[in-house]
Amino acid sequence: MFADILLPIPFDSFTYLVPTTLQPTRDLRGCRVVVPFGKNKIYTGIVLRTHNQQPQGIEVKEILEILDEQPIVNEQQFTFWQWIAHYYLCPLGDVMKAALPGALKPKDDKALRATTPKRTSKGSPCSDAVAASLLSLPPLSPLSSPQQTALIQIQSSFSQKDITLLHGVTSSGKTEIYTHLIHNYLQQGKQVLYLLPEIALTTQITERLRRIFGDTMGVYHSKFSDRQRLDVYLRQASPHPYQLILGVRSSVFLPFQNLGLVIVDEEHEQSYKQQEPAPRYNARNAAIMLAHQFGAKTLLGTATPSFEVYHLAHKHRYGYVQLTQRYRDMQLPTIEIVDTKEAKRKRLMKGLFSPRLIEAMRTALDHHEQIILFQNRRGFARFIECRQCGWVPHCPHCDVTLTLHKKTSTLTCHYCGYTAPIPTHCPACTPPSQTSLSSPQSFSLPSPKASLSSSHPALGGFPAQTFSEVGTGTERIEAQIATLFPQATTLRMDLDTARTRSQYERIISDFSTHQADILIGTQMVTKGLDFDNVSVVGILDADTMLNLPDFRSYERTFQTLSQVAGRAGRNKTPGLVILQTRSADSDIIHQITQGDYWQMFYTQMQERQLFQYPPFCRLIYVYLRHRDDRLLDHLASDMGDRLRAVFGDRVLGPDRPPIARIQSLYIRKLMLKIELNAPIDRVRQALTTIQQQILSLPVAKNLNIYYDVDPL
Repeated sequence: MFADILLPIPFDSFTYLVPTTLQPTRDLRGCRVVVPFGKNKIYTGIVLRTHNQQPQGIEVKEILEILDEQPIVNEQQFTFWQWIAHYYLCPLGDVMKAALPGALKPKDDKALRATTPKRTSKGSPCSDAVAASLLSLPPLSPLSSPQQTALIQIQSSFSQKDITLLHGVTSSGKTEIYTHLIHNYLQQGKQVLYLLPEIALTTQITERLRRIFGDTMGVYHSKFSDRQRLDVYLRQASPHPYQLILGVRSSVFLPFQNLGLVIVDEEHEQSYKQQEPAPRYNARNAAIMLAHQFGAKTLLGTATPSFEVYHLAHKHRYGYVQLTQRYRDMQLPTIEIVDTKEAKRKRLMKGLFSPRLIEAMRTALDHHEQIILFQNRRGFARFIECRQCGWVPHCPHCDVTLTLHKKTSTLTCHYCGYTAPIPTHCPACTPPSQTSLSSPQSFSLPSPKASLSSSHPALGGFPAQTFSEVGTGTERIEAQIATLFPQATTLRMDLDTARTRSQYERIISDFSTHQADILIGTQMVTKGLDFDNVSVVGILDADTMLNLPDFRSYERTFQTLSQVAGRAGRNKTPGLVILQTRSADSDIIHQITQGDYWQMFYTQMQERQLFQYPPFCRLIYVYLRHRDDRLLDHLASDMGDRLRAVFGDRVLGPDRPPIARIQSLYIRKLMLKIELNAPIDRVRQALTTIQQQILSLPVAKNLNIYYDVDPL
């Protein structure tokens, strides 16, 4: 007997012999096995299928060990994995690697035995308590009249549509509606998946839901340890699984058994899109497919719908429910525009703070109210620059400048993680006798003591007369706040301060309990967080997103700024948003201040239809990566010509993306625009054939080709 095995590498499957000493009486599909790979590697794989067809012309190795008595991957999961691989144009091995907790994929023999699941048919020890709690879920707090109306409309929509969009303004109480829906489905014996875009949100909402649903709820995300994720996974595969799963995008891969409802909160968020590594799936769309496989309903909730979802609702493909009132009739925050270009001309700005924002912050602090400041860039400064010759330090592995981080006195690449001490001298204009530098792309690495001595404290350790800093990040905002409001306590939430689950929880808990007056953050602070005492939100530089060379820049700017503005005035405290911009007369800025989503949508959709962009077509980005820049140009042009022979003028490129080298690999991109009704099977077949043709060329030995379907 032979078995096709999925391994956590970018291939579909490999065939192995099941030795007679291991051949079981049961079907091995979905079980883990240990197999040799290559000359000296050992992998843990999943049996995809068994058969009696011996591969021809190749040596077939034997399975070394069968690890599971029962399958750990069920039929529904295999169907879902195959859809992910098919739709997002990636190998099944990549899907398996993303889908299973790390503890189920150990490589060494010792780890294999330590993590082999121990399960019995009796299920979880607390299964009886869970079953009892399902029968006696506590009563829920009553909904307001607008919430109750929305709930009835959602239930009515579910009777006609499988997917419904809940378009509710910020702080309208969408979570309370979700809670009532979850309660109803759990009482019917159905499972519910509640997706959130950020781990920070699961931190804030977990206790809120735990008080209601108790042990029927499991939480699943990447900040948990491998062991914790393994426990949740095995519990879901047992006869007595969690009935409610709260988690981020990876939760769609859990082994559900009786799914009845999927809730995708903040459905517009880019965080639902997996970027690296493959599979580059969108968890929102994957969750819709997962619900479809179970015959379940999907509720998409947001205050700022993505154009694709809103378009489908507008065309009556999805149900649509609108919630226009804030909870307890709270008023939406007042949004004031500050023209920073004019303020700078009059020399009124103090760092990145306008007089109006400083005044609003001072008033809030005097009234013991809290403040959120949004700056969509971490670090202290975007880069440093020699005052004499203009030299800027770049990452030696990526085509980006190094970001200054004051706290660590380092320059850091936010793409590959490369770090270096801050240089004491400019290598481009310092005489060779004073420095060992031979290339303007690199610089000397002084000792920490040398880099911190005789330096400007605001610049994190380099001589003020040598370098100037360009751009502003959250670190620098924190330093400016310490000067402007020395009595205020601040917290900073970005990837530097919130890398672990405990750090997330500490920051959110401290700000929720008013142990800090000001929260400074990147996009982490925009996504559905609920703080009662925030009266002022400062958007420090709206133009950083507005001017990106992307057809979605206006949509994203509206979504992000509307969401961060919605953090203000969520209780009795009236909210004020100070929006600082150099484009005060821009249409998008006025649409944000007026909350005019429809006008923004209508205007942008006219442009997208004219130039054929989503939602009027499907986009597929084809990426090629190689260490040789010139060879990559040739190969990318060749692939572009082959694609055009099949797809015609639907193909654009190849061109260099904005970041054309990452981790020492040069990148080229081709864009493919496909009609919505085009058969995905034929598209996939054509792309696969052309990819194989290119990779079969002798010069393409180390070329990497991959796809990003429905890119964001």
